This record gives sequence, structure tokens and C-alpha cells, in this order.
Amino acid sequence: MRILSFLIAFLSFTCNTKNNSQLENIQRLPSYPSASGVEYFNNHIYIIGDDAKYILILDSNLAIKDSIALYSFPETKIPKATKPDIESITITADNKLLLLGSGSLIPYRNAGWLIDPISKQKDSLRLDSFYNRLKANGIDEINIEGLCHIPGYMAITNRGNKSYRKNMLIITKKDFWTNQSNAPISLIHLGINTDSTVFNGVSGLAYSAKTDKLLITVSTEDTRNNVDDGTIGKSYLWIVDNISAKKKWKAINPNTIIDLEEIDPRFKGQKIESVCILQEDENSFRLLLAADNDNGSSTLFTLSLSKD
Repeated sequence: MRILSFLIAFLSFTCNTKNNSQLENIQRLPSYPSASGVEYFNNHIYIIGDDAKYILILDSNLAIKDSIALYSFPETKIPKATKPDIESITITADNKLLLLGSGSLIPYRNAGWLIDPISKQKDSLRLDSFYNRLKANGIDEINIEGLCHIPGYMAITNRGNKSYRKNMLIITKKDFWTNQSNAPISLIHLGINTDSTVFNGVSGLAYSAKTDKLLITVSTEDTRNNVDDGTIGKSYLWIVDNISAKKKWKAINPNTIIDLEEIDPRFKGQKIESVCILQEDENSFRLLLAADNDNGSSTLFTLSLSKD
């Protein structure tokens, strides 16, 4: 009877834990292409697309409120051959929006922006020097996909592919773009890919100051280079604990791996590109995830994620 009672209690705990994580809302953005990054600041959500001409600004209820123009093109989407491929966004230590191009195609994608979200003042960035140093330090294929500010530093992800099977976490100065030739660079191999038939590529980053956790969006995609898209597979959320103590490590595996389809089947076929934290308390995160499914539109998912 004791064994039976224990099993019932265990199963009840497991079910409750699973039920504590749930998909709250899906918001489709049919006219905004290729969401690749999302950030939350001052009750506003800032979305970038890798071939979009502007930053889309939403309120906390996901209603469209404003935008910030970045590029002038007659088409809805910037042509692939010349697009800056802005893939990542974060809030810096001095409350500016930092946007980075992927660096996957020179010279178009070695660019970025520094933007005041209040005044909308924009400063364009050239990142050639920093990206060249990443190559010199051992990243053969540059494909910057994720970015977040952690205390005193900037964390950046470089996504691998089925031919270049390396995800890298780059740790550098919080204002590295101001001194690209001398900013310190630490490279950390991120995650293990033991199955040769798929590759789990990292994309977005978010940092929890309350828990010192690094949240990483990950997806599988049938692509063998750092430029082309491929057939969409599955998406995951990886969580690394105590990231501040691991900045000098040579390799990091996630402490937690979450298959998003197991939380809700509506994640099936979604290529999750980015994540930001909307709220958190002792028990859970409230997250916003952005998906780009290569069809000219974007989708946002509001997810309540248990910390258990």
C-alpha cells in the first residue's frame, strides 16, 4: 500500500508539474515577415525580422502600437541577396536597443543598430572587425542568432548547421561594439549534438537576473550552411543554470531541455527564433516566443513555464 500511495503521489506531482506549464496565447502577425528577435522593455515589446524593414512595437497585450523604420525598400521583404539579416535584439546596460546582423554574408550582414527606444534615435553599426575576430578565434561559419545582456557582459549565440555542427556561446564586454579590436572574447561550446541526422541549432537568448538562468531557444532545420533556410523540424527551450559562474567554461550543456510540443501540440512545425521574459515570480516564467516559418508572416506565443 505504501508503494502504491507513493506512485499515486508521484504521478500526481508529475502531472501537476506538467500542467503548470501552458501555452496561454497565440498571436499571428500576417503582415510582419520573418520574426527573428523579440525583447521586452518598459511595457513594450520590440520585434525584429531578418528581412523586415522596420522594428514592430507592441504593447503588453500584443496590440500593435508603433514601429521604427530601419531600411527603405519597395518590397515588403528585403531581398535575400542584400538583406542585413538582423537576427538578434537586446536591451543594453544603458537601456538602448542593440540589434545585430548575422554576419553570414559579407558585407551586407556585418551590420547592426543602436537605438534609443524612447526618442527613436538610431546609430548604425559596422561589425566587421568583431566578426573577423570571431573567425580568427575559431568560428569558421559566422551566423549570429541570439543576444542578451548579462551582468557586466554581453552573451551572443552563433548557430551551427548540419555541416558545421557547432553551437557557440560568445561572452564579451557589455559594450563590445565601441572597441571591437580589443574587446575580450570567450568562446563556449553550447550543447551536444550526437544524432548525425538532425542538428539542434541555437537561436534566441534571454537572461533572468532573479535566477541567473540563461534561456535559449533551439530548433532543428534541414540546412547545411549558414545562409539558406531548410525544412522546419522541432523547437526546444534550453535552460542553463548559474550562467554567471560559467562565463569562462569551455563547454556548457543545458541543465534543462524542454520539448515545446510536449507542452502544447500547437508548437508543431513552428521554428522558434527568440524568447524574452515578460514576467517571473518564484514559481514560473511568463515568456514570449517568436516564430518565423519562412512564409512571410510571424507568430508569437505567450508561454507560462514552471520553474520546477
